[in-house]
Amino acid sequence: MLFKAIGGLMAEPIDSKPPRRRYYSERTGAAPPRVGLDLDELKRFFVSAYSGLVADGLFQEWFGDVCVDRGEIDGRAGGDMPLYVYGKLRQNGIWPFQTNIFVCDQDELFDVIEFLFDHASEGVEGHHHQFNDCGWHYNRFDQAAGQATFRKAMNEILPEYGSGFELSPEGEIVALAEEGMESLLGAPLPSADPKNVIARVDAAVSKFRRRSSTGDDRRDAVRDLVDVLEYIRGEVKKVLNRDDESDLFNLANNFGIRHHKPGQKTDYDQAIWHSWMFYHYLATIHACVRLIDKAKAAEADRGDATA
Repeated sequence: MLFKAIGGLMAEPIDSKPPRRRYYSERTGAAPPRVGLDLDELKRFFVSAYSGLVADGLFQEWFGDVCVDRGEIDGRAGGDMPLYVYGKLRQNGIWPFQTNIFVCDQDELFDVIEFLFDHASEGVEGHHHQFNDCGWHYNRFDQAAGQATFRKAMNEILPEYGSGFELSPEGEIVALAEEGMESLLGAPLPSADPKNVIARVDAAVSKFRRRSSTGDDRRDAVRDLVDVLEYIRGEVKKVLNRDDESDLFNLANNFGIRHHKPGQKTDYDQAIWHSWMFYHYLATIHACVRLIDKAKAAEADRGDATA
């Protein structure tokens, strides 16, 4: 168990909860399939997690604190928290979050979670006020550590809601990656064109995963990935045979992703197939870029050998 040491004393334990895992009946199939949390249930879990983080001082830097001797102590956000929250979110009547979050819709709740990520910071120096069990008052904070702690807490509950979401390292709520595809989404593209390949792939991933993405957005994200393949097609031809290279584009051309012409197949479950095509083309781009790099390296080695 990890503890936070401040001023020579040992503070409360950090990350003391066991991680979420599949227990016996779920692993063996004895339990019925898990049903995702509904919005009201998500709010209850959110309030529980948020209240615990407040008690740990994770928002003390920005939202302030209460002392038995000094009363209310303003944080960096100032003394009018409802006004501060409105200035950031353009939402009235949602502060304090513990009581007012229950009237919010999904988008408002997700806005609050992203707002809290921006204002999370872990206290690293301070003093423990023992009188009347007042608690810790911090004077130095670590934003990166606080955001990591907050993100971990949210990612214990967001994947269980609806179709599954997560809080990204940048503090944005995005659709949960398909099981087994997490490493692909986070894998860097080696030696690729920063503007025409890397930036466009990143934009397509963001478009596909953003929390408000529609079916059209996801189809567009697939098309954007195919456009990246089109951009590197000349180099792809050098590392694949003609039939394989042509097959890369047949799927998009024949299933209504690119172009718009008679004979295309459009009568299919788009939610399922667009997801499959997205990961298919994302993996294909990664494979092609690596094959291109490998071919270039081999050519360079041959040049060095003949020099």
